[in-house]
Amino acid sequence: MAPSSLFTPAWANTRAAETLSEQAFVDALLDVEAAWGAVLAEHGFAERPDAEELTAIAADRRQLPALAPEQLAEAAAGGGNPVIPLLKALRAELAERGAGDSALHRGATSQDILDTAVVLLCRRAARHVVEDARAAAASLADLAERHRGTLCTAHSLTQHALPTVFGLKAAVWLDGISSAAETLAHAAASLPLQWGGAVGTQAALVQIAGRGKAAELTEALGERLGLSVPDLPWHVQRQPVLSLASALSGVTAALGKSAVDVLTLQRPELGELREPSAAGRGGSSAMPQKQNPVLATLIRSASLAAPGHLSTLHQAAAAADDERPDGAWHAEWAALTELARLTVGAADRARELFAGLIVNEKAMAANLSSAGDLLLSERLMLTMGQRLPGGRSQLQALIQAEAAGAGELRAGLTEALGDSQAVDEALDPSGYLGRADEFIDAAADAHRRRSGENPL
Repeated sequence: MAPSSLFTPAWANTRAAETLSEQAFVDALLDVEAAWGAVLAEHGFAERPDAEELTAIAADRRQLPALAPEQLAEAAAGGGNPVIPLLKALRAELAERGAGDSALHRGATSQDILDTAVVLLCRRAARHVVEDARAAAASLADLAERHRGTLCTAHSLTQHALPTVFGLKAAVWLDGISSAAETLAHAAASLPLQWGGAVGTQAALVQIAGRGKAAELTEALGERLGLSVPDLPWHVQRQPVLSLASALSGVTAALGKSAVDVLTLQRPELGELREPSAAGRGGSSAMPQKQNPVLATLIRSASLAAPGHLSTLHQAAAAADDERPDGAWHAEWAALTELARLTVGAADRARELFAGLIVNEKAMAANLSSAGDLLLSERLMLTMGQRLPGGRSQLQALIQAEAAGAGELRAGLTEALGDSQAVDEALDPSGYLGRADEFIDAAADAHRRRSGENPL
């Protein structure tokens, strides 16, 4: 596992650390260079032994000090990106092995290599996110089914609102996460190759291979890397980056919404939920009695941090001037990488959170009871207003008296109507759940359909 940062517990010790490490980035750069060399050799535009040696170097990458991330990072300041020192190191290594550089970087430019490497990394990261998000959604589908009849209190603007069932709460989380995962899967699956040459014309490649052959070589590279080939390069039109980033941020938003609800319902004064415990997790440095909800907290932290990185990417896309941006392109790398890391980490935490989420039905019932008959005020206004001798005005007065602690709503209604059974039925929370059952089924059905699709 690659090292994590002390400042990023949201994704520490998850697959984000390895998949999106600086070493993984260097590996992806080498993969692109080697793939392009192989394509050139296959079509007769590079010496096959040179291409084979380049492929061998890519396979040996972690054994070569000159290709270590820290070495490339130090040298990158000289040219503004890590591809330039990478090429210098590769040429030296090829020469050391007695090979030429006919298959190295011919007809390409730094942005082609870097953009395509980033696409490869992000696609791998997206696979992890989708896998974990769908696992979390599957757990939520199970919770929604098991608790479709578990009554609890719904809240509006932080206050008691109406009765609902916990199964519907879980179904709402399920639908958001499942939908966001589907969006990300399609965005990642459609990530394209970026291959335009120095200014997006492929002039060097056309000079080397001819106009028709340049298109054929580009298609061959896309096929080798498993990437679609767009109609034209997107080196300064950054919509592919924005589509992916928006989808990543959408996943963190859906996970964040569920996490903030779980955090609220874990408060001791509510006590309706509890996240799963694990050795060494959730403790306090000063208060030994505490068991902090760390999983939900880390998910929420990721969801709060993600929009800032998305904003940076939108600003960079808008500032992508000329045919090679002077800073906007460079600003993307850290923002997109960290956004992807946060999303991978949040999905990993969510998978564990919802697989082991503990539901306290007794606390839900107690909180529902403590909310009292006022929880059915909306229903009373719809069904009882016209039946009282004093009409809706009398009903409103009874409700206001109950709210102020100056009267008892149930007793007042029974006295006014002389029908205790009708009053009891009107104040039964299980009879005022609307289409909750249908909505739970709809969320579960949509999740099953989405999970059956696998664009990645």
